[in-house]
Amino acid sequence: MTGRHMLSATERFRLGEQPTPDFIRQMRERFPVEPEIDQLFVRKMERRAGPEYSRLSLDELRNRIEAMLADLGITDYTLSDLRWFTGGVSKIQLGFTLDWDDSGRRRNERMVVRMDPNEGSNTTSRLREYELLKAFDGIVPVPRPFWLDRDARWFPEPALVYEFAEGVTKPTMTTTGQVSGMGTNFGPELRAKLAPQFMDCLAKIHTFDYAAHDFESMSTPSLGTTQNAQWQLNRALRIWEEDRCEDLPLMDVAAAWLRDNMPALDVVSMVHGDYRSGNFLFDEKAGRMTAWLDWERAHLGDRHRDLAWTTHPSFGHYSEDGSVYYICGLIPADEFYDRYTAASGLSVDPARLEYYRILNCFQIIASVAATATRVASLGKSHQDVLLTRVKGMESITGRELVRLLKGKI
Repeated sequence: MTGRHMLSATERFRLGEQPTPDFIRQMRERFPVEPEIDQLFVRKMERRAGPEYSRLSLDELRNRIEAMLADLGITDYTLSDLRWFTGGVSKIQLGFTLDWDDSGRRRNERMVVRMDPNEGSNTTSRLREYELLKAFDGIVPVPRPFWLDRDARWFPEPALVYEFAEGVTKPTMTTTGQVSGMGTNFGPELRAKLAPQFMDCLAKIHTFDYAAHDFESMSTPSLGTTQNAQWQLNRALRIWEEDRCEDLPLMDVAAAWLRDNMPALDVVSMVHGDYRSGNFLFDEKAGRMTAWLDWERAHLGDRHRDLAWTTHPSFGHYSEDGSVYYICGLIPADEFYDRYTAASGLSVDPARLEYYRILNCFQIIASVAATATRVASLGKSHQDVLLTRVKGMESITGRELVRLLKGKI
C-alpha cells in the first residue's frame, strides 16, 4: 500500500493545497530520491500556497532579459522580436532575437527562454536540462544552451536560455487535432527518412559516455542493485502522494507490485525520459531531424525505462490498412527491438521492459489524475484548460495498467 495513513478526503485536500513542514518531511523520509529531484519537490511544496499564475508581459520579459544581459556584462546589443510560443503543457517558452557583441565578434541569434509557470505539471530541473544540452551537442541534434538562471535571479522561475531550433514536430498537412506526438502519421516518405535517425539517436543516448562528464544535477545508481528502480518508483509515488485529491485502489495495488518486483540494474545508461515523436523537430523538406527537445525527465538509469515509454500505445498508430503498428508513427512494432539492439549493441530484457511499462502507467496516472488536476484547480499554470483535458488519459492508462497487472497479483 502507498501508506496514506488513513487521511480523510478533506485532510488530503487541505494538505495538498497547504502542505505543512511535517508533511513535507514525511514525504522526504518515505520516498527518497536523487538530491536534485528532492530539492525540486521540496521547493514545489513550500511554494504551493503561493499566488496563482500571472502571465509575464512582453515588456516585463524585455526588462528581465535586459537585467540578465547587464549582469552578464553584455552592453552592446539590440533586443527584438519578443514573443510567446504556443504549446507546451508543462513549460512556458518565450522567444526573442539578440544581436550583440560577443568579445569582439558580432552575433545575431534567435533564442528561447524556457521556464516553469508558478507550478508545472512536471517538477523538473533546468540545471539538468542545461547540462545535458551542453553534453549532447555534436552527438545528437540539440539546441545550443546559452545561459542558465538556476535560482530565478533574472526570471520569475528558474530558466534556461537556449538557441531557437528550426523545424516542425509533425507534417504541416496533418489534418487531425491530436496533441503533438500522439499518433502522428508521418506518411511513407518521411517515415523512411526519419525512422533510421530516430533509432540512431536513441542508441547514441543510451551508449553515451556519461562518466566523461561531471554532472552536478545527476546521481549515478549502483550497478547490480535496485537503487535506480527505487529512485524512479519513489519519484512517482511522491508525486502521487503529494498531489492527489482522491483515493484510487488500483494505484495501491500497482505500487505494491512495483515495490516487490524492482529489477536490478544491468547497465547504467543515459535515459532521455520522454523519447517519442512530438519531442523532436525535423526539416520536413529534407526529412532531417534538427533538434531533440524536452530533456527535463532525463536521468542516469535503466534504458528499459525509455524503451517502455517510447513503445507506449498512445504514441503510435496502425497503418491505413490496419496491418502494421508503427512505434511513434515510425518503426514497425515487430522490428523495433531488433533495430534497437543492432544500433546500440544493448540487449532488451522482457522482464525489465514489463516492469517499466507498469511504472510508466503509474507515472502517467499520477501526473494526470494528481498533479495536473491539482495545478489546474489552484490556477498555477498557463495551461489550465489543457491540464484539465489530459485527465481523460486516466481511464485509458488505467485500463492498460490493469491489463499489465493481470496474472501478476
